[in-house]
Amino acid sequence: MAEEPPLSADEAREIIADLQRIVAPSGIQETYQLTAGGIDHWVYARGQDRSNPVILFVHGGPASPLAPAWWQFQRPIEEYFTVVTYDQRAAGRTLHSVDPDSIADTLRISQYVDDAIELAEQIRERYGVRKMILIGHSWGTVIGMYAALARPDLFHAYVGIGQVINSRTNETLSFEYALDQARKHEHTEALEQLESIAPYPGDEPLTRERIIIARQWAQYRGGLSAYRDDSLYFFQAPLLSPEYTLDESETIGEGNQFTLGRILDELLDVDFTGVTEFPIPVLMFMGRHDYTTPSEPPATWLAKVQAPYKQAVWFENSAHLAPWEEPGKTLVSLLTYVRPLAGTDHSRTAPSSMPAMKWRWRNA
Repeated sequence: MAEEPPLSADEAREIIADLQRIVAPSGIQETYQLTAGGIDHWVYARGQDRSNPVILFVHGGPASPLAPAWWQFQRPIEEYFTVVTYDQRAAGRTLHSVDPDSIADTLRISQYVDDAIELAEQIRERYGVRKMILIGHSWGTVIGMYAALARPDLFHAYVGIGQVINSRTNETLSFEYALDQARKHEHTEALEQLESIAPYPGDEPLTRERIIIARQWAQYRGGLSAYRDDSLYFFQAPLLSPEYTLDESETIGEGNQFTLGRILDELLDVDFTGVTEFPIPVLMFMGRHDYTTPSEPPATWLAKVQAPYKQAVWFENSAHLAPWEEPGKTLVSLLTYVRPLAGTDHSRTAPSSMPAMKWRWRNA
């Protein structure tokens, strides 16, 4: 009997798509566009039961959309929540919704936050809920924190995964970890490259090139995905995505290149250490081995902040990618600490008819 040829990538994607398909009669599986900030954003919504609480997940990057990678961990979560995510301005499929050059000057943190709020208002109306659970990952935690501070009336709670508290502190801690590991393992190449940018961050401009050197060696020693020197499963996930075509997966790199240089200076100024009160329940899901956005700053911040409810959840076998590295614990933590908050009104503000809080982006 002749051997059957191996599956093609297209055939593999079809199998994954069938496995991930929502078949429950009360379920939601939608991909559509919503306009925010004058441009169309691609939005993805999935869940087994329309009566479940809604999560709005703000992806990382900049320009690293969740949509082509959610299939690796999200399916069990969809049994208890409706999960909505979107490709941000200049990210993923949204990148080609407009001429990129026409939005180049709009790539500012305040615009990303305004987009998130505008989308949240539309998503809330679409699914008939008064509030949602807001989750941010990595770069998305910058957008998420500002959005929660500006419009707490929209959200039951905020969950930061790989939370950014102070960008420059993160750079220092990441570099120190990379240098310590390079010395410990007598890794000559890493030592030479790291020493070439020392002192880091120092007083020199924090260029993309310097950041890449510091980050790559921290990540090489498990600072992105614990106990790994490579995260093939994360970076290559879009190639098997049931949501993205192969051509669309190429937009991820395009978006990152287009976005990072334009947002970098502002991103490096992010500092939430001055936020001493948080208006809604706040939780931090922290990878013990995270040296991409180190966990020490959010743990310290959370211990001091005043909030209606707060919870630190440590992922002992994770670095920066906790939902991918410990998907079971992610689900259990959401059910234990977050889902109950969707049934309790902890907000200090009036319902959604109340105008947005005045928040100064630079003073966070």
